[in-house]
Amino acid sequence: MKRKLISVMLSVFAMLLLMGAAADTEPAAALVAEEESAVSQEVELETEAQVPGETSDPEVTDSSDQEEPGTPGDLTDDEGLDQTDPDGGDSTVVPPVVVTGDPNLLINGQPAPLELNRELQNGVTYVSLSVMARQLAPFAQISWDGSAAYVVTDTLSLTARVGQLYVEANGRYLYVPETVQLTPAGQVIVPLRVVAKAFGAEVGYDPATGKTTVTSGYTTLQHGDTFYNQDDLFWLSRVIQRESGNQPLEGKMAVGNVVLNRVADPVFPDTVEGVLAQKNQCSTYKSGVLAATDPSESSIIAAKLVMDGGEVEEAKGALYFDSGSNSWAARNKQHITTIGGHKFYG
Repeated sequence: MKRKLISVMLSVFAMLLLMGAAADTEPAAALVAEEESAVSQEVELETEAQVPGETSDPEVTDSSDQEEPGTPGDLTDDEGLDQTDPDGGDSTVVPPVVVTGDPNLLINGQPAPLELNRELQNGVTYVSLSVMARQLAPFAQISWDGSAAYVVTDTLSLTARVGQLYVEANGRYLYVPETVQLTPAGQVIVPLRVVAKAFGAEVGYDPATGKTTVTSGYTTLQHGDTFYNQDDLFWLSRVIQRESGNQPLEGKMAVGNVVLNRVADPVFPDTVEGVLAQKNQCSTYKSGVLAATDPSESSIIAAKLVMDGGEVEEAKGALYFDSGSNSWAARNKQHITTIGGHKFYG
């Protein structure tokens, strides 16, 4: 009986121990649950803080979500005027090129100003004298006295009198076939080649493009005192006076052209005096009358005009002239033109 009582007591004590152990495990389990919940919440907070589609690894990024400076849609201080095509093509606005000059006349490589008022008269290009002078010599002094224009530079003194068939430059006489003209707008116009020659500039023409070019020269127009051969001038002015002293200026020039055409032709002597001294050509030469002739100012000017390259177009290439109808030339040579009282033959 005593042994049975001890056994019961031991069973009760064991039961009490088991109940105590069960009570101790509940706080531990709760603590573990709380820790797991805290970790879970922390993970959730970190996940919410991240940008969707972006990993936490800083070295691994999605380039599609980033913009480089200067890409379409980005406007910076340096690129505020740029416009680009949404499709990726460059659509920067480029202002149109505005032509402010004559594209068919280039002066030192640049289009001539429109106020030059280039125009064509019987195959001769005319331009404004004052505008052209400013293009070739920006500091030229230009004046007008009501009948003539004057251009003065350090190396040039030019006079262009309206209605005359020439421009005088440094004592030289440059032929103007259609005369110096005054436009209704008040511009004095002269042939382009004449004003270019006066300024020592070169004129070129490209038939393929139709462009005319004027290039400033580095030489000064030689003065007439040294340019004209005085011996040739002596004889040429006198034969012009003797043969056509009563003719208009271009009639006198045409006589001078015949003499110089012979000088240039290998069939005739190669000097003015030699042509006049040739047998059966100029009877007044042998008699001494020609040398004693006093030429008028107009005859001297006509001689200088042809010596400076002036050529009357109508009588171009003529080698003979006469004032009658039964001369050797009239019978044997082709008639080219008649100027004043003279007929000219080729």
